[in-house]
Amino acid sequence: MALKGNLRDFSVTQLLNLINLARKTGVLTIESDGTTARMYFREGRLLHASIAGQDDQLTAILQKAGKITPEQAQIIRTRSQVHTDKELGLLLINAGYLSQDDILSSVKQHVLDVVYYLFPFAEGRFHFEPDQLPPADRITVSLDLESIIMEGSRRIKEWERLHEELPDLDVALKFAERPRTPLRHINLNVDEWRVISFINGRNTIRQIAQHNGMGEFQIRKIVYGLLAAGLVELVEPAEQKRRAEAVPAGGPAQPAKPPVKRNVIMRIIDRIRRI
Repeated sequence: MALKGNLRDFSVTQLLNLINLARKTGVLTIESDGTTARMYFREGRLLHASIAGQDDQLTAILQKAGKITPEQAQIIRTRSQVHTDKELGLLLINAGYLSQDDILSSVKQHVLDVVYYLFPFAEGRFHFEPDQLPPADRITVSLDLESIIMEGSRRIKEWERLHEELPDLDVALKFAERPRTPLRHINLNVDEWRVISFINGRNTIRQIAQHNGMGEFQIRKIVYGLLAAGLVELVEPAEQKRRAEAVPAGGPAQPAKPPVKRNVIMRIIDRIRRI
């Protein structure tokens, strides 16, 4: 028998708790503010998750995880003769390009990103259809719901704090004139470098997130860390308007997404050092 209702009456946390305790098998569909997401379970364990309209093919997942470059992803899409994620995964493993762990860890992170994105949803409809499993061509994982529920609850609290600190994503970032953190102590990860590569005083936080395929939680967390370290500053609205008007006529309205390569990183390092 299907279970359906409103998220105002039954939160995502409560739904996952029910599925975990009852060891349910099936698909949970959540619809909220134009977003439709599906989570698949087998005996109370999470197998797969996706959001309608988002590219969740294996090539996109591996590119997002940094396992392949955008150029490699494009080559795979245009030249590969395989048609399913499972076939592509086996091809990449057998060719020695990636390990099984590379692929499974990337898929696992993608699934978790989808689920954690859904935790704050407080409005919308849900529908649980029993005994439905993911499409046969998908690579699945088997994840414990208890740890996911605990982490999701922690993230809700962190999300509330980050939203309070950064309520507006439509503001631009610039490098701080006098960084509070000594340069020798700077140790940024790949995602932080990707964000930094778009900072020019005109690109808004939202634009940077969109061009890096990041959700609001992730971009807020990264920007908050950069702000706390004193490496970047928010651009005041008046200054942001002046910078936007200074763009040459016919220039791009949106920033192009550059590949994060060593020469880009070295230019950023040099730029920070010159501050």
